[in-house]
Amino acid sequence: MTDSTNPSPGIIDRIGDGFARVATAMRSEAWTAADVIGLNPTQLQILIFLVGRGKAGMRVKQIAAYLGVSQPTATDSINALTRKGFVKKLADPSDARAVAVAATTEGEDAVRSAGMIASATDDAFAALSTLEQEDLLLHLVKIIRALQTSGAIPQQRMCVNCRYFQPNAYPNAKAPHHCAFIDAAIGQGDLRIDCGEYEGADPSRQAAAWTIFNRGAA
Repeated sequence: MTDSTNPSPGIIDRIGDGFARVATAMRSEAWTAADVIGLNPTQLQILIFLVGRGKAGMRVKQIAAYLGVSQPTATDSINALTRKGFVKKLADPSDARAVAVAATTEGEDAVRSAGMIASATDDAFAALSTLEQEDLLLHLVKIIRALQTSGAIPQQRMCVNCRYFQPNAYPNAKAPHHCAFIDAAIGQGDLRIDCGEYEGADPSRQAAAWTIFNRGAA
């Protein structure tokens, strides 16, 4: 007999196999969507990231960290996007020696075009009930945080890492958390994996918030 603290190796293998199959479908869809606008998936991923960051733009180092790739790899993709007119390079107001990269209007239009491509995985997620979707999102947050804590992936711009996030601030089961940025209660289904307004909390505050969050998410 197994329990939640000591799962059998078999179920871990099956979960991993399941994620691998979903990832295969998503990679195929990413190639299809990117091809429609003449990009590869990495270029489209960068463009989507920049569109979500607004007009101020992001530095190449930040883009590379988000993707988990080297700066030269990110630079090659950014140069390709620049040639297509999808992104532009700006002077970074916080550092005269640095350059920021931002999406252009054409880049925003391209992302919208790519987003209109039919997605079988989106349909599969949409077929889940609201409660199942919220549970899946919660479990993904936990998995992603474990991966970033182990150093397998960079720090993610998630609610649970953000200085604005106040977990389990309310007794309301539907909206137990508080986002200080929008000054409003939010529910489990509102948790973000990548937020444009994100500002990282210091490590001790993140750890404390995660402990409080887990008490309500258990």
